[in-house]
Amino acid sequence: MSHATNKEPKAERLEVRLTPAAKSLLTTAAQARHTTVTDFLVSSAVKAAEEALTSTKVFYATEEGWDELMNYLDDSENT
Repeated sequence: MSHATNKEPKAERLEVRLTPAAKSLLTTAAQARHTTVTDFLVSSAVKAAEEALTSTKVFYATEEGWDELMNYLDDSENT
């Protein structure tokens, strides 16, 4: 589900304001990954956005709830 690839032309610009401490942290993290701060920020933000969007499609159910859902789906196939 990757919406941003390295093959796409970069036409959009995004500006952010941050504290010196945050900038230092991001710079250090980017250096640790052998990448630029921009690439580090974009890849991290895209990953977080994808996780945020896919997590809304995940639900949890008790064993009883799961059995109830399966019974409902079985019944709907038979109608």
